[in-house]
Amino acid sequence: MASYPSDLEIANAAYKKPIEEIAESVNISKKGLIKFGEDKAKLKSDFIDSISNNEDGKLILVTAISPTPAGEGKTTTSVGLVDGLCHIGKKAMICLREPSLGPCFGMKGGAAGGGYAQVIPMTDINLHFTGDFHAIGAAHNLLSALIDNHIHWDNELNIDPRRITWKRVVDMNDRSLRDITCGLGGTGNGIPRQSGFDITVASEIMAVFCLASDIEDLQKRIGNIVVGYTKSNEPVRAKQLKADGAITALLKDAFQPNLVQTLENNPAFMHGGPFANIAHGCNSVISTKTALKLADYVVTEAGFGADLGAEKFFDIKCRKSGLSPDAVVLVATTKALKMHGGIKKEDLASENVNAVMAGCKNLEKHVENIGKFGVPVVVAINDYVTDTYKEHEAIISFCKNLGVQCKISSHWEKGGEGASQLAEEVAKIADSNSSEFKTLYQDSLSLWEKTKYVAQNIYGAKDILADKKVRNQFKKLEDDGFGEYPICMAKTQYSFSTDPLLMGAPSGHEVPIREVRLSAGAEFVVVVCGEIMTMPGLPRTPAAESIGLDAENEIKGLF
Repeated sequence: MASYPSDLEIANAAYKKPIEEIAESVNISKKGLIKFGEDKAKLKSDFIDSISNNEDGKLILVTAISPTPAGEGKTTTSVGLVDGLCHIGKKAMICLREPSLGPCFGMKGGAAGGGYAQVIPMTDINLHFTGDFHAIGAAHNLLSALIDNHIHWDNELNIDPRRITWKRVVDMNDRSLRDITCGLGGTGNGIPRQSGFDITVASEIMAVFCLASDIEDLQKRIGNIVVGYTKSNEPVRAKQLKADGAITALLKDAFQPNLVQTLENNPAFMHGGPFANIAHGCNSVISTKTALKLADYVVTEAGFGADLGAEKFFDIKCRKSGLSPDAVVLVATTKALKMHGGIKKEDLASENVNAVMAGCKNLEKHVENIGKFGVPVVVAINDYVTDTYKEHEAIISFCKNLGVQCKISSHWEKGGEGASQLAEEVAKIADSNSSEFKTLYQDSLSLWEKTKYVAQNIYGAKDILADKKVRNQFKKLEDDGFGEYPICMAKTQYSFSTDPLLMGAPSGHEVPIREVRLSAGAEFVVVVCGEIMTMPGLPRTPAAESIGLDAENEIKGLF
Protein backbone atom coordinates (compact mmCIF):
# COMPACT_ATOMS: atom_id res chain seq x y z
CA MET A 1 0.00 0.00 0.00
CA ALA A 2 1.30 3.46 -0.92
CA SER A 3 2.53 5.72 1.87
CA TYR A 4 0.72 9.07 2.25
CA PRO A 5 1.55 12.09 4.40
CA SER A 6 -0.62 12.74 7.45
CA ASP A 7 -3.50 15.20 7.35
CA LEU A 8 -1.45 17.62 9.44
CA GLU A 9 1.54 17.35 7.10
CA ILE A 10 -0.68 18.00 4.08
CA ALA A 11 -2.33 20.98 5.78
CA ASN A 12 0.99 22.48 6.90
CA ALA A 13 2.41 22.19 3.38
CA ALA A 14 -0.57 23.88 1.75
CA TYR A 15 -0.43 27.34 0.21
CA LYS A 16 -2.83 29.64 2.00
CA LYS A 17 -4.12 32.73 0.25
CA PRO A 18 -4.69 35.87 2.34
CA ILE A 19 -8.23 35.75 3.65
CA GLU A 20 -9.07 38.98 1.77
CA GLU A 21 -8.48 37.15 -1.52
CA ILE A 22 -10.74 34.31 -0.47
CA ALA A 23 -13.41 36.84 0.46
CA GLU A 24 -13.01 38.67 -2.84
CA SER A 25 -13.71 35.45 -4.78
CA VAL A 26 -17.32 35.57 -3.51
CA ASN A 27 -17.63 39.39 -3.53
CA ILE A 28 -17.08 39.99 0.17
CA SER A 29 -15.51 43.41 0.64
CA LYS A 30 -12.54 44.01 2.94
CA LYS A 31 -14.78 46.26 5.01
CA GLY A 32 -17.06 43.28 5.59
CA LEU A 33 -14.34 41.32 7.39
CA ILE A 34 -13.04 41.14 10.94
CA LYS A 35 -9.65 39.51 10.46
CA PHE A 36 -8.16 36.92 12.79
CA GLY A 37 -4.62 36.93 11.44
CA GLU A 38 -3.97 36.42 7.73
CA ASP A 39 -5.93 33.22 7.14
CA LYS A 40 -9.28 33.50 8.93
CA ALA A 41 -11.92 36.15 9.52
CA LYS A 42 -15.44 36.80 10.67
CA LEU A 43 -18.14 38.38 8.52
CA LYS A 44 -19.59 41.60 9.89
CA SER A 45 -23.32 41.64 10.55
CA ASP A 46 -23.86 44.80 8.52
CA PHE A 47 -22.27 43.18 5.46
CA ILE A 48 -24.63 40.20 5.84
CA ASP A 49 -27.56 42.64 5.97
CA SER A 50 -26.30 44.38 2.81
CA ILE A 51 -26.59 41.21 0.66
CA SER A 52 -30.03 40.15 1.88
CA ASN A 53 -31.62 40.85 -1.51
CA ASN A 54 -29.15 38.73 -3.49
CA GLU A 55 -30.59 35.72 -5.29
CA ASP A 56 -30.06 32.39 -3.52
CA GLY A 57 -27.77 29.73 -4.93
CA LYS A 58 -28.41 25.98 -4.92
CA LEU A 59 -28.27 24.16 -1.56
CA ILE A 60 -26.65 20.69 -1.51
CA LEU A 61 -26.76 18.47 1.58
CA VAL A 62 -24.09 15.82 2.14
CA THR A 63 -25.17 12.93 4.36
CA ALA A 64 -24.14 9.28 4.69
CA ILE A 65 -25.10 5.67 5.26
CA SER A 66 -25.20 4.43 8.86
CA PRO A 67 -21.72 5.06 10.35
CA THR A 68 -19.31 2.16 10.89
CA PRO A 69 -15.83 1.84 12.45
CA ALA A 70 -14.56 1.59 8.85
CA GLY A 71 -15.48 5.25 8.28
CA GLU A 72 -17.44 7.02 5.57
CA GLY A 73 -15.70 10.42 5.24
CA LYS A 74 -18.70 12.72 5.09
CA THR A 75 -16.79 15.93 5.84
CA THR A 76 -13.93 14.92 3.55
CA THR A 77 -16.45 14.29 0.75
CA SER A 78 -18.15 17.64 1.42
CA VAL A 79 -14.83 19.46 1.06
CA GLY A 80 -13.90 17.39 -1.99
CA LEU A 81 -17.26 18.17 -3.60
CA VAL A 82 -16.95 21.93 -3.21
CA ASP A 83 -13.39 21.77 -4.58
CA GLY A 84 -14.73 19.62 -7.41
CA LEU A 85 -17.45 22.16 -8.20
CA CYS A 86 -14.88 24.95 -8.29
CA HIS A 87 -12.57 22.74 -10.40
CA ILE A 88 -15.26 22.45 -13.10
CA GLY A 89 -15.77 26.23 -13.10
CA LYS A 90 -18.67 26.65 -10.68
CA LYS A 91 -18.88 29.37 -8.04
CA ALA A 92 -19.23 27.28 -4.89
CA MET A 93 -18.55 27.38 -1.18
CA ILE A 94 -18.95 25.08 1.79
CA CYS A 95 -20.64 25.46 5.19
CA LEU A 96 -19.41 23.17 7.98
CA ARG A 97 -19.65 22.83 11.74
CA GLU A 98 -16.77 23.85 13.98
CA PRO A 99 -15.07 20.95 15.80
CA SER A 100 -15.15 20.49 19.56
CA LEU A 101 -11.97 20.33 21.62
CA GLY A 102 -13.15 17.18 23.40
CA PRO A 103 -12.85 14.76 20.46
CA CYS A 104 -9.58 16.40 19.32
CA PHE A 105 -7.91 15.32 22.57
CA GLY A 106 -9.95 12.12 22.87
CA MET A 107 -10.32 9.63 20.05
CA LYS A 108 -12.64 10.81 17.26
CA GLY A 109 -10.35 13.38 15.68
CA GLY A 110 -11.12 16.71 14.10
CA ALA A 111 -13.73 18.00 11.70
CA ALA A 112 -11.80 19.70 8.91
CA GLY A 113 -11.77 16.87 6.37
CA GLY A 114 -8.80 14.71 5.46
CA GLY A 115 -6.17 13.90 2.87
CA TYR A 116 -6.27 16.41 0.01
CA ALA A 117 -9.82 17.49 0.86
CA GLN A 118 -9.37 19.66 3.94
CA VAL A 119 -10.28 23.06 5.31
CA ILE A 120 -7.37 25.14 6.61
CA PRO A 121 -5.79 26.40 8.88
CA MET A 122 -6.42 22.91 10.25
CA THR A 123 -4.73 23.27 13.64
CA ASP A 124 -6.46 26.58 14.42
CA ILE A 125 -9.85 25.21 13.36
CA ASN A 126 -9.49 22.13 15.56
CA LEU A 127 -8.24 24.05 18.61
CA HIS A 128 -9.39 27.53 19.71
CA PHE A 129 -10.26 28.88 16.22
CA THR A 130 -11.98 32.27 16.71
CA GLY A 131 -13.22 31.54 20.24
CA ASP A 132 -16.87 30.80 19.40
CA PHE A 133 -17.11 27.71 21.60
CA HIS A 134 -15.53 29.53 24.53
CA ALA A 135 -18.15 32.27 24.15
CA ILE A 136 -20.96 29.72 24.00
CA GLY A 137 -19.61 27.93 27.09
CA ALA A 138 -19.38 31.22 29.00
CA ALA A 139 -22.91 32.18 27.93
CA HIS A 140 -24.29 28.83 29.06
CA ASN A 141 -22.52 29.00 32.43
CA LEU A 142 -23.67 32.58 33.00
CA LEU A 143 -27.23 31.25 32.90
CA SER A 144 -26.25 28.48 35.34
CA ALA A 145 -24.82 31.06 37.73
CA LEU A 146 -27.91 33.27 37.47
CA ILE A 147 -30.19 30.33 38.31
CA ASP A 148 -28.27 29.48 41.49
CA ASN A 149 -27.93 33.15 42.40
CA HIS A 150 -31.68 33.68 42.07
CA ILE A 151 -32.38 30.78 44.42
CA HIS A 152 -29.75 32.07 46.88
CA TRP A 153 -31.35 35.53 47.03
CA ASP A 154 -34.95 34.77 48.13
CA ASN A 155 -36.05 32.73 45.05
CA GLU A 156 -38.92 35.01 43.96
CA LEU A 157 -39.78 32.70 41.05
CA ASN A 158 -40.20 29.79 43.46
CA ILE A 159 -37.78 27.60 41.45
CA ASP A 160 -37.65 24.05 42.76
CA PRO A 161 -33.93 23.10 43.13
CA ARG A 162 -34.91 19.47 42.50
CA ARG A 163 -36.42 20.38 39.13
CA ILE A 164 -33.60 22.45 37.62
CA THR A 165 -32.85 20.99 34.18
CA TRP A 166 -29.99 23.35 33.26
CA LYS A 167 -26.51 21.95 33.88
CA ARG A 168 -23.09 23.52 33.29
CA VAL A 169 -20.80 22.88 30.32
CA VAL A 170 -17.12 22.61 29.44
CA ASP A 171 -15.55 21.96 26.02
CA MET A 172 -13.55 18.96 27.13
CA ASN A 173 -14.26 15.26 27.70
CA ASP A 174 -14.30 14.85 31.49
CA ARG A 175 -16.33 11.94 32.84
CA SER A 176 -15.75 13.05 36.47
CA LEU A 177 -18.04 16.02 35.87
CA ARG A 178 -21.04 14.07 34.59
CA ASP A 179 -22.70 14.06 38.00
CA ILE A 180 -21.77 16.58 40.68
CA THR A 181 -23.10 18.12 43.86
CA CYS A 182 -22.80 21.91 43.97
CA GLY A 183 -23.52 24.53 46.61
CA LEU A 184 -21.59 22.81 49.40
CA GLY A 185 -19.72 24.69 52.11
CA GLY A 186 -22.42 26.51 54.05
CA THR A 187 -25.17 29.07 53.50
CA GLY A 188 -22.87 31.57 51.79
CA ASN A 189 -22.15 29.15 48.97
CA GLY A 190 -25.64 28.64 47.61
CA ILE A 191 -28.16 25.81 47.91
CA PRO A 192 -26.72 22.27 47.85
CA ARG A 193 -28.16 20.33 44.93
CA GLN A 194 -27.32 17.59 42.48
CA SER A 195 -26.28 18.68 38.99
CA GLY A 196 -23.66 17.92 36.36
CA PHE A 197 -21.74 19.04 33.28
CA ASP A 198 -22.36 18.45 29.57
CA ILE A 199 -19.82 19.03 26.82
CA THR A 200 -20.30 22.49 25.25
CA VAL A 201 -21.63 21.15 21.95
CA ALA A 202 -24.54 19.58 23.88
CA SER A 203 -25.63 22.97 25.26
CA GLU A 204 -29.02 24.27 24.18
CA ILE A 205 -27.27 27.63 23.74
CA MET A 206 -25.34 25.94 20.90
CA ALA A 207 -28.55 24.64 19.32
CA VAL A 208 -30.17 28.07 19.63
CA PHE A 209 -27.04 29.75 18.23
CA CYS A 210 -27.23 27.56 15.13
CA LEU A 211 -30.96 27.98 14.50
CA ALA A 212 -31.31 31.74 15.05
CA SER A 213 -31.90 33.80 11.90
CA ASP A 214 -30.46 37.05 13.32
CA ILE A 215 -29.32 38.60 16.60
CA GLU A 216 -32.88 39.55 17.62
CA ASP A 217 -34.08 36.00 17.02
CA LEU A 218 -31.09 34.75 19.01
CA GLN A 219 -32.10 36.81 22.05
CA LYS A 220 -35.74 35.75 21.76
CA ARG A 221 -34.78 32.07 21.64
CA ILE A 222 -32.39 32.44 24.59
CA GLY A 223 -35.16 34.08 26.59
CA ASN A 224 -37.50 31.17 25.83
CA ILE A 225 -35.12 28.49 27.17
CA VAL A 226 -36.78 26.53 29.99
CA VAL A 227 -34.21 26.09 32.78
CA GLY A 228 -36.36 24.22 35.27
CA TYR A 229 -39.70 24.18 37.01
CA THR A 230 -41.34 25.83 40.01
CA LYS A 231 -42.54 23.92 43.04
CA SER A 232 -45.98 23.87 41.39
CA ASN A 233 -44.35 22.31 38.27
CA GLU A 234 -44.62 25.38 36.02
CA PRO A 235 -41.80 26.00 33.50
CA VAL A 236 -39.26 28.75 34.29
CA ARG A 237 -37.67 30.54 31.33
CA ALA A 238 -34.34 32.34 31.03
CA LYS A 239 -36.08 35.67 30.34
CA GLN A 240 -37.78 35.45 33.76
CA LEU A 241 -34.27 35.57 35.23
CA LYS A 242 -33.49 38.58 32.99
CA ALA A 243 -30.65 36.54 31.51
CA ASP A 244 -31.34 36.90 27.78
CA GLY A 245 -29.75 40.33 27.29
CA ALA A 246 -26.41 39.55 28.93
CA ILE A 247 -26.15 36.15 27.24
CA THR A 248 -26.80 37.69 23.82
CA ALA A 249 -24.13 40.31 24.53
CA LEU A 250 -21.62 37.52 25.21
CA LEU A 251 -22.53 35.90 21.87
CA LYS A 252 -22.67 39.03 19.68
CA ASP A 253 -19.24 38.61 18.08
CA ALA A 254 -19.33 34.80 18.00
CA PHE A 255 -22.62 34.96 16.08
CA GLN A 256 -20.80 36.35 13.03
CA PRO A 257 -19.81 33.49 10.63
CA ASN A 258 -16.16 32.40 10.29
CA LEU A 259 -14.52 32.49 6.86
CA VAL A 260 -11.61 30.17 6.03
CA GLN A 261 -10.51 28.24 2.90
CA THR A 262 -10.05 24.75 1.51
CA LEU A 263 -6.66 23.35 0.47
CA GLU A 264 -7.53 24.52 -3.05
CA ASN A 265 -8.22 28.05 -1.79
CA ASN A 266 -12.00 27.93 -2.10
CA PRO A 267 -14.19 29.77 0.45
CA ALA A 268 -15.55 27.96 3.51
CA PHE A 269 -17.78 29.02 6.38
CA MET A 270 -17.27 27.09 9.63
CA HIS A 271 -19.74 28.20 12.26
CA GLY A 272 -21.38 26.51 15.23
CA GLY A 273 -21.44 22.81 16.01
CA PRO A 274 -24.44 21.36 17.90
CA PHE A 275 -24.31 17.80 19.17
CA ALA A 276 -25.62 15.55 16.41
CA ASN A 277 -27.64 13.39 18.78
CA ILE A 278 -29.56 15.57 21.22
CA ALA A 279 -29.63 18.46 18.74
CA HIS A 280 -29.81 18.88 14.97
CA GLY A 281 -26.08 18.48 14.21
CA CYS A 282 -25.82 21.17 11.52
CA ASN A 283 -23.83 24.39 11.10
CA SER A 284 -25.54 27.72 11.75
CA VAL A 285 -28.54 28.90 9.77
CA ILE A 286 -27.01 32.34 9.44
CA SER A 287 -23.85 31.02 7.76
CA THR A 288 -25.85 28.77 5.41
CA LYS A 289 -28.19 31.57 4.38
CA THR A 290 -25.28 33.98 3.94
CA ALA A 291 -23.41 31.50 1.74
CA LEU A 292 -26.50 31.09 -0.46
CA LYS A 293 -26.39 34.84 -1.12
CA LEU A 294 -22.70 34.67 -2.12
CA ALA A 295 -22.29 31.48 -4.19
CA ASP A 296 -24.16 29.62 -6.91
CA TYR A 297 -23.72 26.29 -5.09
CA VAL A 298 -23.51 25.78 -1.33
CA VAL A 299 -22.44 22.43 0.11
CA THR A 300 -23.30 21.62 3.71
CA GLU A 301 -23.53 18.48 5.85
CA ALA A 302 -25.48 17.01 8.73
CA GLY A 303 -24.18 14.73 11.48
CA PHE A 304 -24.31 10.93 11.44
CA GLY A 305 -26.21 8.91 8.82
CA ALA A 306 -29.21 10.10 6.84
CA ASP A 307 -31.68 8.53 9.30
CA LEU A 308 -30.50 10.97 11.98
CA GLY A 309 -28.54 13.81 10.35
CA ALA A 310 -30.51 14.33 7.15
CA GLU A 311 -33.85 13.80 8.90
CA LYS A 312 -33.02 16.51 11.45
CA PHE A 313 -31.61 18.80 8.75
CA PHE A 314 -34.93 18.54 6.91
CA ASP A 315 -37.39 18.37 9.80
CA ILE A 316 -35.70 20.84 12.16
CA LYS A 317 -33.22 23.13 10.39
CA CYS A 318 -35.15 23.51 7.13
CA ARG A 319 -38.54 23.62 8.86
CA LYS A 320 -37.41 26.41 11.21
CA SER A 321 -35.38 28.44 8.69
CA GLY A 322 -37.27 28.10 5.43
CA LEU A 323 -34.26 26.52 3.69
CA SER A 324 -35.06 24.20 0.78
CA PRO A 325 -32.34 21.80 -0.44
CA ASP A 326 -31.88 21.17 -4.17
CA ALA A 327 -29.91 17.91 -3.99
CA VAL A 328 -28.55 15.36 -1.54
CA VAL A 329 -25.26 13.47 -1.74
CA LEU A 330 -25.30 10.15 0.13
CA VAL A 331 -21.75 9.10 1.06
CA ALA A 332 -20.60 5.52 1.47
CA THR A 333 -17.36 3.59 1.34
CA THR A 334 -16.83 0.09 0.01
CA LYS A 335 -15.36 -0.86 3.40
CA ALA A 336 -18.42 0.41 5.30
CA LEU A 337 -20.78 -1.43 2.97
CA LYS A 338 -18.82 -4.63 3.58
CA MET A 339 -19.21 -4.11 7.35
CA HIS A 340 -22.96 -3.71 6.89
CA GLY A 341 -22.74 -6.92 4.88
CA GLY A 342 -21.35 -8.78 7.89
CA ILE A 343 -17.57 -8.57 7.38
CA LYS A 344 -15.29 -7.91 10.38
CA LYS A 345 -13.12 -4.80 10.36
CA GLU A 346 -9.85 -6.75 10.11
CA ASP A 347 -11.07 -8.48 6.90
CA LEU A 348 -12.18 -5.39 4.98
CA ALA A 349 -9.08 -5.08 2.77
CA SER A 350 -9.97 -8.25 0.83
CA GLU A 351 -12.27 -8.08 -2.19
CA ASN A 352 -15.76 -9.31 -1.33
CA VAL A 353 -18.45 -8.38 -3.82
CA ASN A 354 -21.10 -10.48 -2.06
CA ALA A 355 -20.57 -8.58 1.20
CA VAL A 356 -20.75 -5.26 -0.65
CA MET A 357 -24.07 -6.26 -2.19
CA ALA A 358 -25.43 -7.39 1.18
CA GLY A 359 -24.34 -4.09 2.75
CA CYS A 360 -26.04 -2.11 -0.01
CA LYS A 361 -29.33 -2.86 1.76
CA ASN A 362 -28.33 -0.15 4.24
CA LEU A 363 -27.62 2.25 1.39
CA GLU A 364 -30.94 1.37 -0.24
CA LYS A 365 -32.90 2.19 2.92
CA HIS A 366 -31.22 5.60 3.16
CA VAL A 367 -31.96 6.34 -0.51
CA GLU A 368 -35.59 5.38 0.09
CA ASN A 369 -35.76 7.62 3.17
CA ILE A 370 -34.33 10.66 1.40
CA GLY A 371 -36.95 10.20 -1.32
CA LYS A 372 -39.67 10.74 1.28
CA PHE A 373 -38.52 14.37 1.57
CA GLY A 374 -38.81 14.95 -2.19
CA VAL A 375 -35.13 15.77 -2.77
CA PRO A 376 -33.11 14.05 -5.55
CA VAL A 377 -30.09 12.04 -4.38
CA VAL A 378 -26.66 11.11 -5.78
CA VAL A 379 -24.60 8.32 -4.20
CA ALA A 380 -20.90 9.12 -3.70
CA ILE A 381 -18.43 6.31 -3.04
CA ASN A 382 -15.51 7.80 -1.16
CA ASP A 383 -12.68 5.92 -2.91
CA TYR A 384 -10.12 3.99 -0.88
CA VAL A 385 -6.88 2.32 -1.96
CA THR A 386 -8.12 -1.23 -1.21
CA ASP A 387 -11.31 -0.83 -3.28
CA THR A 388 -11.54 -2.96 -6.38
CA TYR A 389 -13.09 -2.41 -9.81
CA LYS A 390 -15.57 -5.26 -9.28
CA GLU A 391 -16.73 -3.82 -5.96
CA HIS A 392 -17.23 -0.38 -7.50
CA GLU A 393 -19.12 -1.83 -10.47
CA ALA A 394 -21.38 -3.79 -8.12
CA ILE A 395 -22.33 -0.62 -6.22
CA ILE A 396 -22.87 1.38 -9.41
CA SER A 397 -25.11 -1.38 -10.81
CA PHE A 398 -27.05 -1.62 -7.55
CA CYS A 399 -27.69 2.14 -7.56
CA LYS A 400 -28.71 2.07 -11.22
CA ASN A 401 -31.40 -0.46 -10.33
CA LEU A 402 -32.60 1.94 -7.63
CA GLY A 403 -32.84 4.70 -10.23
CA VAL A 404 -30.05 6.86 -8.77
CA GLN A 405 -26.62 7.81 -10.04
CA CYS A 406 -23.49 6.60 -8.23
CA LYS A 407 -20.13 8.30 -8.70
CA ILE A 408 -16.74 7.12 -7.46
CA SER A 409 -14.90 10.10 -5.98
CA SER A 410 -11.13 10.18 -5.31
CA HIS A 411 -11.00 13.55 -3.53
CA TRP A 412 -9.02 12.22 -0.54
CA GLU A 413 -6.11 11.41 -2.87
CA LYS A 414 -6.64 13.91 -5.72
CA GLY A 415 -8.62 16.81 -4.26
CA GLY A 416 -11.10 18.65 -6.47
CA GLU A 417 -9.95 16.94 -9.65
CA GLY A 418 -10.76 13.56 -8.10
CA ALA A 419 -14.29 14.78 -7.28
CA SER A 420 -14.98 16.40 -10.66
CA GLN A 421 -17.30 13.65 -11.97
CA LEU A 422 -19.29 13.75 -8.74
CA ALA A 423 -19.44 17.54 -8.99
CA GLU A 424 -20.72 17.41 -12.59
CA GLU A 425 -23.56 15.08 -11.59
CA VAL A 426 -24.49 17.06 -8.47
CA ALA A 427 -24.55 20.36 -10.36
CA LYS A 428 -26.72 18.82 -13.08
CA ILE A 429 -29.27 17.55 -10.58
CA ALA A 430 -29.27 20.79 -8.54
CA ASP A 431 -29.77 22.82 -11.72
CA SER A 432 -32.65 20.60 -12.87
CA ASN A 433 -34.95 22.21 -10.27
CA SER A 434 -36.43 18.76 -9.69
CA SER A 435 -36.47 19.03 -5.90
CA GLU A 436 -39.94 19.04 -4.36
CA PHE A 437 -38.82 19.38 -0.77
CA LYS A 438 -41.26 18.69 2.03
CA THR A 439 -40.90 17.86 5.70
CA LEU A 440 -41.79 14.36 6.86
CA TYR A 441 -44.69 15.32 9.13
CA GLN A 442 -46.94 18.25 9.99
CA ASP A 443 -46.61 20.41 13.12
CA SER A 444 -50.19 19.56 14.07
CA LEU A 445 -49.44 15.90 14.84
CA SER A 446 -49.05 15.11 18.53
CA LEU A 447 -45.52 14.59 19.87
CA TRP A 448 -46.22 10.87 20.27
CA GLU A 449 -47.52 10.60 16.69
CA LYS A 450 -44.47 12.45 15.32
CA THR A 451 -42.14 10.10 17.17
CA LYS A 452 -43.98 7.04 15.92
CA TYR A 453 -44.05 8.39 12.37
CA VAL A 454 -40.27 8.87 12.28
CA ALA A 455 -39.66 5.45 13.85
CA GLN A 456 -41.88 3.67 11.36
CA ASN A 457 -41.09 5.64 8.21
CA ILE A 458 -37.36 6.29 8.67
CA TYR A 459 -36.16 3.46 10.95
CA GLY A 460 -38.47 0.73 9.60
CA ALA A 461 -39.76 0.07 13.12
CA LYS A 462 -43.00 -1.72 13.93
CA ASP A 463 -43.84 0.57 16.85
CA ILE A 464 -42.52 2.73 19.69
CA LEU A 465 -42.68 1.77 23.36
CA ALA A 466 -42.77 3.90 26.50
CA ASP A 467 -43.80 3.46 30.12
CA LYS A 468 -46.40 5.60 31.87
CA LYS A 469 -43.79 8.07 33.16
CA VAL A 470 -42.55 8.85 29.65
CA ARG A 471 -46.09 9.06 28.25
CA ASN A 472 -46.86 11.58 30.99
CA GLN A 473 -43.80 13.59 29.89
CA PHE A 474 -45.24 13.81 26.38
CA LYS A 475 -48.58 14.95 27.79
CA LYS A 476 -46.97 17.50 30.14
CA LEU A 477 -45.09 19.10 27.23
CA GLU A 478 -48.26 19.37 25.19
CA ASP A 479 -50.16 20.80 28.15
CA ASP A 480 -47.40 23.40 28.56
CA GLY A 481 -47.84 24.51 24.93
CA PHE A 482 -44.95 22.71 23.21
CA GLY A 483 -46.99 20.16 21.25
CA GLU A 484 -46.36 21.67 17.81
CA TYR A 485 -42.58 21.45 18.09
CA PRO A 486 -40.72 19.01 15.85
CA ILE A 487 -39.04 16.07 17.53
CA CYS A 488 -35.30 15.47 17.70
CA MET A 489 -34.61 11.74 17.94
CA ALA A 490 -31.64 10.76 20.12
CA LYS A 491 -30.54 7.19 19.52
CA THR A 492 -27.53 5.19 18.40
CA GLN A 493 -26.19 6.34 15.03
CA TYR A 494 -24.88 2.89 14.13
CA SER A 495 -28.20 1.22 13.33
CA PHE A 496 -31.73 1.92 12.17
CA SER A 497 -32.70 0.18 15.41
CA THR A 498 -31.66 1.11 18.94
CA ASP A 499 -29.18 -1.78 18.99
CA PRO A 500 -25.81 -0.47 17.71
CA LEU A 501 -24.75 -4.00 16.73
CA LEU A 502 -27.75 -4.53 14.43
CA MET A 503 -26.30 -3.36 11.11
CA GLY A 504 -27.64 -3.44 7.57
CA ALA A 505 -31.32 -2.51 7.22
CA PRO A 506 -33.28 -4.13 10.07
CA SER A 507 -37.05 -3.76 10.10
CA GLY A 508 -39.99 -4.70 12.29
CA HIS A 509 -38.18 -3.77 15.50
CA GLU A 510 -39.57 -1.71 18.37
CA VAL A 511 -38.08 1.60 19.48
CA PRO A 512 -38.14 2.11 23.28
CA ILE A 513 -38.42 5.71 24.52
CA ARG A 514 -36.44 6.27 27.73
CA GLU A 515 -37.15 9.96 28.38
CA VAL A 516 -38.22 13.21 26.75
CA ARG A 517 -36.33 16.51 27.06
CA LEU A 518 -37.52 19.99 26.17
CA SER A 519 -35.41 22.45 24.17
CA ALA A 520 -37.79 25.40 24.23
CA GLY A 521 -35.32 27.96 22.89
CA ALA A 522 -34.31 25.74 19.98
CA GLU A 523 -38.00 24.87 19.59
CA PHE A 524 -37.78 21.10 19.45
CA VAL A 525 -38.40 18.15 21.79
CA VAL A 526 -35.62 15.59 22.27
CA VAL A 527 -36.87 12.00 22.35
CA VAL A 528 -34.22 9.82 23.99
CA CYS A 529 -34.04 6.18 22.88
CA GLY A 530 -31.44 4.30 24.93
CA GLU A 531 -28.46 5.72 26.77
CA ILE A 532 -27.22 9.04 25.37
CA MET A 533 -23.89 10.40 26.61
CA THR A 534 -23.74 14.23 26.78
CA MET A 535 -20.39 14.27 28.59
CA PRO A 536 -17.99 11.80 26.96
CA GLY A 537 -14.90 10.46 28.68
CA LEU A 538 -11.37 10.09 27.38
CA PRO A 539 -10.19 6.70 26.10
CA ARG A 540 -7.47 4.65 27.78
CA THR A 541 -4.90 6.26 25.48
CA PRO A 542 -6.21 9.75 24.66
CA ALA A 543 -5.01 11.58 21.56
CA ALA A 544 -3.76 14.33 23.88
CA GLU A 545 -0.78 12.12 24.77
CA SER A 546 0.58 12.47 21.21
CA ILE A 547 0.02 16.21 20.77
CA GLY A 548 2.73 18.79 21.44
CA LEU A 549 5.16 21.27 19.87
CA ASP A 550 8.12 20.43 17.63
CA ALA A 551 11.54 22.14 17.52
CA GLU A 552 10.09 24.94 15.36
CA ASN A 553 7.32 25.56 17.92
CA GLU A 554 4.72 24.13 15.53
CA ILE A 555 1.93 21.84 16.74
CA LYS A 556 2.56 18.15 16.07
CA GLY A 557 0.56 14.97 16.61
CA LEU A 558 -2.82 16.51 15.73
CA PHE A 559 -4.11 13.91 13.23
